[in-house]
Amino acid sequence: MDPLLTLSATRLARMIRTREISSREVVDAHIRRLEEVNPRINAVVAFRFDQARREAREADERVAREDASALPPLHGVPCTIKEAFPLEGMPNTSGLVSREGWTATGDAPAVSRLRNAGAIPLGVTNVSELCMWMESNNKVYGRTSNPYDHRRIAGGSSGGEGAIIGAGGSPFG
Repeated sequence: MDPLLTLSATRLARMIRTREISSREVVDAHIRRLEEVNPRINAVVAFRFDQARREAREADERVAREDASALPPLHGVPCTIKEAFPLEGMPNTSGLVSREGWTATGDAPAVSRLRNAGAIPLGVTNVSELCMWMESNNKVYGRTSNPYDHRRIAGGSSGGEGAIIGAGGSPFG
């Protein structure tokens, strides 16, 4: 596994600010890992890889222009967002069939705060129906598996987040 995938979000942010690594390198490493593990665990239900790569490039350009102390705390660090929280342009069903096809027209306040802190969302993660059950399983996206034992559940209601973070596909969410 790529060593970048084992670093904390705060360590990644520090390394990006000090130009030890680029945001694009970190984002690409996590995208590769998502593409590798997600087909087996069904943790991330919708992706925004093109936008994330563009945002990483912009983050790197800002690092080159500005003093590191002026950058926000999570500048250039990828993350994932629980599907129940609106992320503009992404599905927002909370696992309900009756909301299938709904797309967020803006960001939830929590997502806005993450973006203002410099985080780069890679996609949205699976949830239990209405975020009410003990496992992340619903009729819109199906079941999220534990990345270490597919016979076990990933938990809920944030099982998609837990599974993809545990599998190294996202530093935080």
